[in-house]
Amino acid sequence: MTITTPDTPTAQPLLDWYDRHHRDLPWRVTPGMAASGVKPDPYRVWLSEVMLQQTTVQAVKPYFAKFLERWPEVTDLAAAESDDVMAAWAGLGYYARARNLKKCAEAVAKEHGGVFPDTEAGLKSLPGIGDYTAAAVAAIAFNRQAAVMDGNVERVISRLYAIETPLPAAKPVMKDKVALMTPASRPGDFAQAMMDLGATICTPKRPACSLCPFRGSCQALKLSDPELFPVKAAKKEKPVRQGAAFVAVTGEGEILLRRRAESGLLGGMTEVPTTAWTARIDGETSVAAAPFDAAWQACGTIIHVFTHFELRLSIWRTAIAAKPRVGEDATNDEWWEPVTNLEAQALPTVMKKAIAAAIPLAFKTSKA
Repeated sequence: MTITTPDTPTAQPLLDWYDRHHRDLPWRVTPGMAASGVKPDPYRVWLSEVMLQQTTVQAVKPYFAKFLERWPEVTDLAAAESDDVMAAWAGLGYYARARNLKKCAEAVAKEHGGVFPDTEAGLKSLPGIGDYTAAAVAAIAFNRQAAVMDGNVERVISRLYAIETPLPAAKPVMKDKVALMTPASRPGDFAQAMMDLGATICTPKRPACSLCPFRGSCQALKLSDPELFPVKAAKKEKPVRQGAAFVAVTGEGEILLRRRAESGLLGGMTEVPTTAWTARIDGETSVAAAPFDAAWQACGTIIHVFTHFELRLSIWRTAIAAKPRVGEDATNDEWWEPVTNLEAQALPTVMKKAIAAAIPLAFKTSKA
């Protein structure tokens, strides 16, 4: 049962708006389908929610389709090779999500018989599922009265109540407000309606307030400019880190690749040899750090922005006739891969940028 206060807007106007104006998304059961008895697939809901973290809907759609085509059930994903999952995820970013995705699928398959738990607490017991994902899956897939909070919902709530406390400090207050508003019936539709409202009407800039189902209740609209909300704490300037990447290509068109350590930034992903840069320290930038002696040529610098820092990599390239030894400690984590097969590798965007700086047609060639 939902307990409201006098200043709590009712959910019904939003649900009525959602019935008419919901977005058609490949992982979503629309209100009309739900009325016909079609229930959301927890696997699809979970997969989409993990992919959508820090990523746009348009970017996620082709990845979601690709994953479902290769692994249509959670048990299929659980049985997949980790390297295949990482390669399919490459380019979507925030790669810890992919590692946790695989671990979670394995846990659902092995510990729950391939069936997702249907409560927030049960979902939070799975690897990689935090408060937001547990609430979203519980509400959308299992019709639980869970308070779902993402960036779109935060923006709607901050304006609806004119919350002046800056983010992230305001998050607990916002979640309390969402919990008060979430109805016992159709909580999943309410969660998705709040997301749609923030994505299409209550946008960061120039919100379409005249079309909003909450326009009569919105305190920000009554008192001031809605664009002033949510209030955000001043951002710290991102540090800039330096490093180098080395692109070696043989006469047969093979490139030296290696796999990063499982833990840490870009863990388990594929890269060309780079120096020991991290989010906290710089790596060597000169040719002196190359993996082997060769006629290395400078190919400029690429810039890639991570969440907490900016990386500037000096790119070095060499063309060699024969494969050299890459060190006495060489392992199966280093190998020579045909350039024409690069698209099949688990290369994060920063590494694709590095390779493209040295071999401009690398990825166009690999698609041929």
